[in-house]
Amino acid sequence: MQIEIREVITSSEIKKFIRFPHKLYKENKQYVPVLDSDEFSVLTKSPSLEYCKIRMWLAWSKDNKIVGRVAGIINPRADEFQHYQRIRFGWFDFIDDIEVAKALLDKVTEWGREEGKTEIHGPLGYNTWNRQGMLIEGFENTPSVNCLYNFSYYPEIMEELGYNKQVDWIQLKIPTKVDVPERIKRISESLMDRHCLNIMDIKKLKNIDVLVEKFFKTFNQSFQNIVNFIPLTPKEINAIGKSYFPMLRPELTIIVQDEHDNIAGFGICFPNLSESFKKAKGRLFPFGWYHIMRGFRKYDSIDLMMIGAAPEWQNKGITAVYHTAISERLKNLDVKYAISNPQAEDNSAYKVWERYEHYPYMKRRCYIKDII
Repeated sequence: MQIEIREVITSSEIKKFIRFPHKLYKENKQYVPVLDSDEFSVLTKSPSLEYCKIRMWLAWSKDNKIVGRVAGIINPRADEFQHYQRIRFGWFDFIDDIEVAKALLDKVTEWGREEGKTEIHGPLGYNTWNRQGMLIEGFENTPSVNCLYNFSYYPEIMEELGYNKQVDWIQLKIPTKVDVPERIKRISESLMDRHCLNIMDIKKLKNIDVLVEKFFKTFNQSFQNIVNFIPLTPKEINAIGKSYFPMLRPELTIIVQDEHDNIAGFGICFPNLSESFKKAKGRLFPFGWYHIMRGFRKYDSIDLMMIGAAPEWQNKGITAVYHTAISERLKNLDVKYAISNPQAEDNSAYKVWERYEHYPYMKRRCYIKDII
């Protein structure tokens, strides 16, 4: 196919960049469109842009139709924290044509070389909070709103282009109408009693900012050894706190505190809003907001968005406290199953699910390639 790669510069072009996947996946029942307004903010107003550089490109066919898109990201904080020199690619979508994919990635690679980078990897965003990973298994399933979806030809083309696996993230589907294993309950009870642990009642919080500050201090410490992780900056934390924390559901939020009210571990769930976002079709108005708010009120499945522990509590069974607490709460809710957050396959915390009834749901991959 004869194609032309054009850099995205204007607001009008950015909107076309954002809307392209909606057209590409128009007939796909699994695809979940995120809100266009949110994507525009992420690409143009994110506090991550204070230290990241981003460039975007669209692939155009001979008859002037968009056939692919990609973003390249230079993240100096990631290079410093992870001790590498890499350029990231993300927002990567394309028709089933290897020449389109190659031309787009070549643009990112070219920029990476100009910036002195030695490798390219992705799909990634600015940081761990953004959606990441290319789907390689579970194409028949619907992703959570905070996860990417792609056609099965994507990974096939990536391998043809010489990209290799850097890391895989795994998601599981877990039935909720089952009892917590007795061993998990015993560990939870022992830890709660021995260390005077307690579950924060977020309904009583007068100022959500207090929780945001405490939570993200633990978040940054909890995930510092995770592949591709970058600690969030104060401005990023502030933006995320304002966007997400007012929407926390008290019944789905478990914050475990020690006797000094420091956060020992946490587990945050959200109603699964995938079907609501499908109905919104990328737009909050005129009716998108209604479908999303209705999804918050009435749901039969949940997304296990984040589970973590402070460094001093890792590998000490603190997740048992979370699992026991959330299980008790789910007994009073009409929730049939939960979808785990993507976890690296070599993450020891992933092993806890072996004690529960669970089923493979999705697997995503971060690809990497030398560009020297």
